[in-house]
Amino acid sequence: MTERFTVQCCIVGGGPAGMMAGLLLARAGVEVLVAEKHKDFLRDFRGDTIHPSTLDILHELKIADIFLKLPHQKARTMGFHVGEEFLPLVDFSQLELRYPFVAFIPQWDFLNFLAREAARFAPFNLITEAEATGLIEENGRIAGVLIDTPGGKIEIRAELVIAADGRDSVLREKADLEVTKLGAPIDVLWFRLSRQPDDPVDFAGYLGGGEALVAIDRGDYWQCGFIIPKGGYDEIRQRGIMKFRHEVEAVTPFLKGRAKELKSWDDVKLLTVEVDRLVQWYRPGLLCIGDAAHAMSPVGGIGINLAIQDAVAASNIIAIPLRDGHMTTEHLRSVQHRRELPTRITQMIQVFVQNRILRPLMEERGEVRAPWPLRMATRLPWLKRKMAEFIALGVRPEHVETRARRPPGM
Repeated sequence: MTERFTVQCCIVGGGPAGMMAGLLLARAGVEVLVAEKHKDFLRDFRGDTIHPSTLDILHELKIADIFLKLPHQKARTMGFHVGEEFLPLVDFSQLELRYPFVAFIPQWDFLNFLAREAARFAPFNLITEAEATGLIEENGRIAGVLIDTPGGKIEIRAELVIAADGRDSVLREKADLEVTKLGAPIDVLWFRLSRQPDDPVDFAGYLGGGEALVAIDRGDYWQCGFIIPKGGYDEIRQRGIMKFRHEVEAVTPFLKGRAKELKSWDDVKLLTVEVDRLVQWYRPGLLCIGDAAHAMSPVGGIGINLAIQDAVAASNIIAIPLRDGHMTTEHLRSVQHRRELPTRITQMIQVFVQNRILRPLMEERGEVRAPWPLRMATRLPWLKRKMAEFIALGVRPEHVETRARRPPGM
């Protein structure tokens, strides 16, 4: 027998966009149900970057200090090693920021933190092992969502369904929303290698000999992203894990001897990179945000930042009308209008980096020289500052506007 529930807002997807939207809407007094298809948030090699603009949002919510007590690493600089040369790209200390660093923290810790904060507000509920399978449509309007759980099927009726179910969004497919694909010439292989006390610090990229690798300092280990040509994973696997270990150590000499920690391909996770965006992010009763509205490249690690900015903008625009029962499709259109330009600019820069920096480097063999855009970005002070601002704050950073209802017991 199908269970039925009615809420003001059902958010499908418990990622950064979904959980932040749930927290902000519940804080404003909207009755919210977040449906997450997995049992918990514990999945490795998800985006783990919390940028200064997101930390500013947590500050505005008066929870940044609590968040920063969780174990994390701070990256204050970013740069690239190209062969023997090091090119410093970003120094956040040169900007006037409240938090002049990117915080690296496992995404599950960040999501659990948001869930705990949201649970302080009575209108918030989270259900797990709840997979969205379809939409309820009535008279040309999305009126709810169909959910499968281990205990059976659930029908959730809602004034608004927010699709925050990622780049493989079921809801945007069921809603038949048109997607513009921008393409990506790369995929990424993620893995961990141990960290030694005398290793370099902060975030760095390593480029050379047709290989590219990003190494993120996670305290006692390196989270590594090995960049490969689009669709090249099967060929790399066929060459064998020993060859792959050699390629890793060739591009990152300080890791020499550690690639043997990759015992098999089970220790390596493929991220298929997609860059796309919806032509229209909404239908009456439905709004897409985060990767469901625009899949981002991992370039710059700014996908989480953009998703959270979407959630803040959406809450600012729809929370009060939704709570008070007079939200219209025009409010949903306003969310897209607010966030579409930042999305387009961000994706344009990511595609430029993919095509003009990463692709040429992967095609280069023998002696390696940094591509001209990378050299220019590190040598022109004004451009270097703009790059730091772009990574730290994004395009058009959002700020929390909706006032909170006081949680019980306060």
